[in-house]
Amino acid sequence: MPAACYTFLMRSILPLGFYAVLGFLVAAPPSPPQSAPSSPPHTPTEFPLLRQFEDKYRHATRLQANFLERYSENGRLIRTEAGRAYFLHPGKMRWDYESPEKNIFLVDGKYAWFYSPADHIATRIPTKKSEDWRTPLAFLTSDMKLARICSQIDAAHTLPAGQPDNSVFRCLLRGSPDEATLPRHLLFEVSLQGDLSRIVIPQEGGIELEFSFKDWQWNPPLSKDWFLFTPPAGVVIVDGLLPSSPTARQ
Repeated sequence: MPAACYTFLMRSILPLGFYAVLGFLVAAPPSPPQSAPSSPPHTPTEFPLLRQFEDKYRHATRLQANFLERYSENGRLIRTEAGRAYFLHPGKMRWDYESPEKNIFLVDGKYAWFYSPADHIATRIPTKKSEDWRTPLAFLTSDMKLARICSQIDAAHTLPAGQPDNSVFRCLLRGSPDEATLPRHLLFEVSLQGDLSRIVIPQEGGIELEFSFKDWQWNPPLSKDWFLFTPPAGVVIVDGLLPSSPTARQ
């Protein structure tokens, strides 16, 4: 695909709800005051399981897990992808997609990269400008405090968990200057052992992104070079927007 066409395509399919999850990477300013809730908002410290979750990930310098990613529109599953994700403190990560096709998404601390071997194209953008829903998950190897991310947390008892003993929580994200008037939330599921099991990110237009994780490894022997991207010979590097929708890889 020509680089110009590729960049145009990337601009046309950016998820509208990205800033809903930006708080996972950088704590955004709070939203303007709204009508008072009927009951005081919950904080993470009110849930012992969330305290265990925070403490467990805060003390990890390296993480590794298998992931399954689902992209749905209006309840219809559009695409499923799977692979392995790696995280390195502070704020570096690598997603190796294995199915249905091989791709790499990597954050090296300065740039976010997406590399498609089949297209021989590597796209990069400064991390702070990355409008991609994987980038915020770098919070897993940073100062992991849910209070910086969520202005309110509630136990979502009515929502089914992926596993019988897991707990589901609803996080009302702290607003961003661009979308302060639009409420944003996400759901996350935590196992009885305090492991992150699933994140569900509802977006505008009936779009929903879901990440399921399993087989977490704490402090595996990962080299720092694993989080550096070296373009293979003949690969075109494009400075621009990343393919943040799974449909871009179809």
